[in-house]
Amino acid sequence: MTERPSDEARDARFVEMLAERRVVAIVRGRDADAALRTVITLFEEGIGLVEVSLVTAGALDVIRQARAALGDSAALGAGTILTTDDAVAAEEAGASYLVTPAVTKAVSYGRLPVLAGAFTPTEVVAALNAGATAIKLFPAFHGGEQYLRALRDPFPHVPFVPVGGVSADAATAYLRAGAVAVGVGSPLVGDAADGGSLAALKDRIRAFKDLP
Repeated sequence: MTERPSDEARDARFVEMLAERRVVAIVRGRDADAALRTVITLFEEGIGLVEVSLVTAGALDVIRQARAALGDSAALGAGTILTTDDAVAAEEAGASYLVTPAVTKAVSYGRLPVLAGAFTPTEVVAALNAGATAIKLFPAFHGGEQYLRALRDPFPHVPFVPVGGVSADAATAYLRAGAVAVGVGSPLVGDAADGGSLAALKDRIRAFKDLP
């Protein structure tokens, strides 16, 4: 039987994946079938980290089916995790990491890496103390890359992932300001998870894959 990695090794590997892959695609949609197609297309086209928000229609089934299609190695996460029950359900469906919008009880779940939502320095400290693996700076557009630079002064070793209004241009600015990765929803996914064009999605993917 393969030995389960330690929490420290698991979390370190997740941060390494963030740094290597640089973009976390955030899928939210009203059509479960379209959301599943979107998740698979994102991975097939080279986006190496995908989060399915639990606000998506049939989100847990989307995660379950995507995991079956993509295999165990895909970095497939679950987002909008508010409670421990959400965390348990997401893990059982096949999520390999969790994303919260704020410092919720789920940050302390402990069984999976957690990208925890925080904005102020106080929230960053609370998230880290609760066990966050990395910090989802949300909503990032309120402060932009200058705010990220300011936060990194007291927290130089914290892996920050700005989320909220992140265009391709903004993603470049955040990465240059020291973000380990960026989380991108509608500027990348668009309406694909509602049944929109997968061809248009592929065009947007290329823009984010070509980040300097």
